[in-house]
Amino acid sequence: MEKDRGFKSKYFNGQKAAHRRAVYKGCGYDPEDMNKPHIGIANTFSEASPGHAHFRPLVEAVKAGIWEAGGIPFEFGVPSTCGNIAIGTNCLRYEMAVRDVVCSSIEIVSKIQLFDGVVMTCGCDNIVPGTLMAAARLDIPSLLLTAGPMLAGNRKGKELVLSDVNERVFGRAAAKKEGNSQELLEMEQKACASFGACPVMGTANTMQIIAEAMGMTLPGTSVIPGVVTDKFVSARKTGRQIVEMVKNDRRVSSIITEGALKNAIMADLAIGGSTNAVLHILSIAKELELPVTLQDFDELSRRTPTITNLRPAGEYTVDKLYLAGGVPAILKQLENLINTQAQVCTGQTWEEILREVSKKPNLIVHSVESPICEDGGLAVLKGNLAERGAIIRTAAVKENMRHFRGPARVYDSDEEAFEALISGKIYAGDVIVIRYAGPRGAPGLVEVMLTADALVDLGLDTSVGLVTDGRFSGFNYGPIVGHVSPEASEGGMIAYVRDGDMIEVDIPNRTLRVDVGEEELDRRKQTTKLKETDVRAGILKLYANNSLSSDEGAAMQRWN
Repeated sequence: MEKDRGFKSKYFNGQKAAHRRAVYKGCGYDPEDMNKPHIGIANTFSEASPGHAHFRPLVEAVKAGIWEAGGIPFEFGVPSTCGNIAIGTNCLRYEMAVRDVVCSSIEIVSKIQLFDGVVMTCGCDNIVPGTLMAAARLDIPSLLLTAGPMLAGNRKGKELVLSDVNERVFGRAAAKKEGNSQELLEMEQKACASFGACPVMGTANTMQIIAEAMGMTLPGTSVIPGVVTDKFVSARKTGRQIVEMVKNDRRVSSIITEGALKNAIMADLAIGGSTNAVLHILSIAKELELPVTLQDFDELSRRTPTITNLRPAGEYTVDKLYLAGGVPAILKQLENLINTQAQVCTGQTWEEILREVSKKPNLIVHSVESPICEDGGLAVLKGNLAERGAIIRTAAVKENMRHFRGPARVYDSDEEAFEALISGKIYAGDVIVIRYAGPRGAPGLVEVMLTADALVDLGLDTSVGLVTDGRFSGFNYGPIVGHVSPEASEGGMIAYVRDGDMIEVDIPNRTLRVDVGEEELDRRKQTTKLKETDVRAGILKLYANNSLSSDEGAAMQRWN
């Protein structure tokens, strides 16, 4: 795609630009302001998501900063969602597709309106990467303003977050067919205590941290809780900074480099972040044609320790991270591992920024010498069940499940596996296999969340494995393997697994295998009809037809 170059005031001067000035006068702008840098503000505000419900006043602060710095702001709307609403329904498969919709929405408006720069608000799982992909695709001066984490809830003196509710709803409560018990009612009232992203190291907070690590937010701001006044100060500074970036023509391609993306990978590993970050970083790399692959995650994981003590792998909620030093404190501990010459949005390098950051570890951010986990909490598994790779979040796997083997219990959807699990049809030693959940198969690369949540709440995460060509919520943890590629709909091996086949997951040796001989496999391929998607139109049909595979990031980029 051809990249726009330079400040576009030429489009708003002279006789030929009268129609453009007339349009903006019709919007209430003073024609005398047209020579200022035009800054788009992609506002993902939504009354339907706590991760986006506070962006109206924050965007007003961004606008104030833009005016102060000599720019002119143009706010426009971008869709945002909260996937928790769709859990338990087949509408959850839209959640991955919204990433491409967010990206394309920002691309379209920014191109047509000839913006010189853009500020993008973002908070939840697929919205943050959607904005980062848009920034990469546009390659104009761009900045993110993140939602920050919400404050942790509290019930009877114990911290409570939304994932606790999810696990209870889909675990013991479902197995016992409980109604709205008093305990559950109290939990739902206390779980979401404020605006912001759910305060565990799920996908939302993982991606907010990654955005800062790759230089796309003001340093030290991504994890300011959504209700803290520092967030409003950072919003105003973001408005001022984007104008400075336009005036200095500081584009995304000078910030998101190969080194910056590998810094982001190491940050993800250090925080024990969501497995979904793999999909998102690979997709951002493809937008900029940078040589980052799935194998980079495994190689970097072997030498990047997990150093943050954050839920679900640790003890603390993410709203505590800001007071513990935030992302700069994490990168300071990784100083000898990351590329400190990578530039951030301010034009500074991480080397310059980290000079002013204390290296003293604390209860939340540990040192590299005294990590939470010796490796990066993520492994890429390969074998005959995943020839192109699969992902497991190792930091949250119990020691006895780092190498497990058991008979397959095969299901074609999360819902089917969930019903079997809560009905007592899954036993210790089994390996649940959920297929047709991939980019094409679902379609939409769905989160296999019902079964994963139930596995933990029923206490089976120390004895039952789970393998899928789908993905997992950032909330999920335990012996669960996702992103199996090739997926079932592509004719991957997972399509031919049968009940009772022995499956082996070996994290230390990075292997994922099923014991099926070549002769038997050939017979199964000849007699098995692959399941077709039930989607015939709309965005999911476009996604099914055009999505790349999980090992390539699963974005809508396959145009052939």
